[in-house]
Amino acid sequence: MGDPEQLEKVFGPIATSTRCKSARKETVEAIVELGVELAREGREGRKIGTLFVIGDVERVLEQSRSLLLDPLYGHAAELLQVRDPEFRETAKELAQLDGAFVVDDHGTFVSAGRFVDVDVSASGNFIPGLGTRHAAAASISRETSAVAVVVSQSSVVRVFADGELRAEIIPELFLMSRERFLTPTPNVRQVPDAGLTMAVAAGE
Repeated sequence: MGDPEQLEKVFGPIATSTRCKSARKETVEAIVELGVELAREGREGRKIGTLFVIGDVERVLEQSRSLLLDPLYGHAAELLQVRDPEFRETAKELAQLDGAFVVDDHGTFVSAGRFVDVDVSASGNFIPGLGTRHAAAASISRETSAVAVVVSQSSVVRVFADGELRAEIIPELFLMSRERFLTPTPNVRQVPDAGLTMAVAAGE
């Protein structure tokens, strides 16, 4: 994890635009960092795409189904924490499986390998140039109060809330703004030696 003051500058806008508070804010920060690591590292020499759905667990589980026997089932909650370095490595391995992760507000992984039902009647769930994983993120964040974090196979991390794309992180350099993320003309500046890029801007 990074310097707390720097993280607040970077993640503060995400927390604002996704309306995250308290525990969920910290969890979204940790999941975005995990997503950035996955986007940069890949797995076994190949790029990895996956989806994390954070919060409103009961409704998220209602609107998704298992694609396979859940590899997290039956494990103690304290072993499934996003802040645990050992479990983070396990999550990276599981990200190679199809389906989404479900994570509670406090950072405990609840389920893996979930197929998220997409509301095909909502045209806003389908964003030009982005695939079904992003449609699932838009849909589940529209139908529940969850925040969805997508790691694409093109190595971009995107954050969805209320069915809308709220942030886009490109993991090569670290860019940040004092305002909100992602507008057509981003107002950005580079953070020296931060190791990744975050596209941020002054409006939605």
